[in-house]
Amino acid sequence: MRKTFICGLALLMTGCSSAEVDPLRPQQWGVDALKLPSAWEQQKGDDVVIAIVDTGVDTEHPDLEDKIVDGYDFVTNDDDPKDQNGHGTHVAGIAAAVTDNGVGIAGAAPGAKIMPIRVLNTVGSGDQNVIAKGIIWAADHGAKVINLSLGESGLLSRLLKGGVLNPAMQHAFSKGAIIVAAAGNDGTAKQNYQPPTQVLVVGASDRQGQPASFSNFGAQGAVCAPGVKIISTLPTYATPETLKNTTGYGVLDGTSMASPYVAGVAALLIGQGKTPAQAMEAIRSTAVNPTKDLRLGLGNVDAKAALAAAG
Repeated sequence: MRKTFICGLALLMTGCSSAEVDPLRPQQWGVDALKLPSAWEQQKGDDVVIAIVDTGVDTEHPDLEDKIVDGYDFVTNDDDPKDQNGHGTHVAGIAAAVTDNGVGIAGAAPGAKIMPIRVLNTVGSGDQNVIAKGIIWAADHGAKVINLSLGESGLLSRLLKGGVLNPAMQHAFSKGAIIVAAAGNDGTAKQNYQPPTQVLVVGASDRQGQPASFSNFGAQGAVCAPGVKIISTLPTYATPETLKNTTGYGVLDGTSMASPYVAGVAALLIGQGKTPAQAMEAIRSTAVNPTKDLRLGLGNVDAKAALAAAG
């Protein structure tokens, strides 16, 4: 069985303090780097469904539960996609945690919904056929943004080889969904997918806007987003990713963290009424890369500019 691995790296747990606004918002440097607060003045992605095709989601997390729509667990084949690892919950919070509720963090798309699709097991690995089923199910059940924070060695290299994920992603695109995929954490240059495949690949950048040392680069039309020391939701129960710390929040590094930020921006654009193709074009055409650093691809995503360009 071929395996694919999640892109999260080091974990640092952080507690949550009470405040009138989201108490961990000051630690979300990525929200400001993406100029999301200004973008929210135009659009919040109300009711746009973002599918988190991953290890599942803690659907009872206080910063996520009000955002959850029906999903599916393709690992155990039931309708309870509970996160047994922690990675998917972290990804979900970045994309669309409840915002301005006095709890935890703010999501990139404050009005969006979260569809939890479990395709990876407790240790974060899975089969490409299962992942393909998850992508197709998400598209067929109303997801308009599909986030794939999966390892390069599993997802993108298989697209290059023309595996089952390629037609699954094409199916999703034909159903009106934009697919956003993490570039992977090998720190190497790779053209990882077949150019006809409609997918927005996302690398990771740091707080200075520089490419993260671990981030893959070189994919056609790729962009970058914050992926270093990203705080987000984690399960409120013990999983491998929480290391028995059940505070519900923590910090991860990886292109897995950058991808859901861009998925959130895509949800804002879909909320404007844009098609997946138009949303990808808006994100790509407004990305910022003043030094022409090849490791940043087209550049760092600017949510405010993307929405203005698509307006």
